[in-house]
Amino acid sequence: MSNCTDVIIIGGGIIGCATAYYLTKKGVSVTVLEGSDNIGDGGSSRNGGGVRQSGRDPRELPLVMYGIRNLWPTLSDELGTDCEYHQDGNLRLGKNEKHAKILENLANKAKACGLDVRMIDGKTVREINPYLSEEVTVASWCPTDGHANPLTTTLGFYKTARRQGAHFITGEKVIRLETVHGKMRRVVTKENVYEAEKVLVAAGYHSRELLGSVGIDVPMTQSLLEALVTEAQPHMFDQMLGTAEADFYGHQTKHGSFVFGGSSGFEGFNKDNGTPVTSSMTAPCICRGIMKYFPDLSDAKIVRTWAGWSDKSADGVPVLGTVDEVPGLYAACAFTGHGFGISPAVGHQLAMLMTEGRTEIDLSALHYDRFRAKI
Repeated sequence: MSNCTDVIIIGGGIIGCATAYYLTKKGVSVTVLEGSDNIGDGGSSRNGGGVRQSGRDPRELPLVMYGIRNLWPTLSDELGTDCEYHQDGNLRLGKNEKHAKILENLANKAKACGLDVRMIDGKTVREINPYLSEEVTVASWCPTDGHANPLTTTLGFYKTARRQGAHFITGEKVIRLETVHGKMRRVVTKENVYEAEKVLVAAGYHSRELLGSVGIDVPMTQSLLEALVTEAQPHMFDQMLGTAEADFYGHQTKHGSFVFGGSSGFEGFNKDNGTPVTSSMTAPCICRGIMKYFPDLSDAKIVRTWAGWSDKSADGVPVLGTVDEVPGLYAACAFTGHGFGISPAVGHQLAMLMTEGRTEIDLSALHYDRFRAKI
């Protein structure tokens, strides 16, 4: 294959795979460079699977609303892969007055954007999900939210993009970007140089270093997220679950197991090679939360736990779109742990932006220059 294509995408996670899919669907030649040996090796395969609108910042809400209306319902058929998409609602749970205020504030902001989300009391919560304990006294309820399988969805985008002509190269870590005559042109790895007129940086936290090689700084940090999977259980419910303070989330999968994520407030340690590992504190903290919310799961066995890095934006929402100082350069990073549900819409809109110079959804509030010093 040639080292020159129309577009180079750096990062083989779900954002990179989705954008490659929508670009090749338009007949664009694409090379995807993934630094690890596996596609979806970062947060794309280490998340709770939420496809939610509730609880989001109003700046990113239009994107996920677009995806849920227009892309998620037909995605499994389109990709020829069971994404295990369920649209059975999201209960965001609270236990006290502080939680109620947080949930009401989030709900009011979402309603102002046109989202159907409402506040409900504990009695109504248990009418929707009778397995929840009496500790839950309040919740927000969004009936159009849901969840999907991150592994199969990422795989679906990857396989279909490949079938449409995208070239994926794993184990090819990008070292730097290079411009020619002020425009984006070269992507340099340890062994090779790739060329394209348009380059999308979608490499999680590594995006900061790569964008920095051409003088662009996106303020973000790494945050370690941990999750666990239970053994298969009889079917209980299909809603996606979260909490007011976003310290606990989960759902029951198609296969019966539960996927739960959460935090102990303890970041843990990492191996010398940077591999994220779970700590002995976090899983017990998550399990104690599970037992309080769902007494019926008290005796369920944990099959495995895992940890992964989240690229955390300084203001909590992603950086998307063009980089004006470097023509031909695009960014899609800093998703702050909630990039999965928004990924089809991100890929769809970025492909439109790169081929037509426009988007259906206004991305200006997510542009990287929002961090620029105001004079």
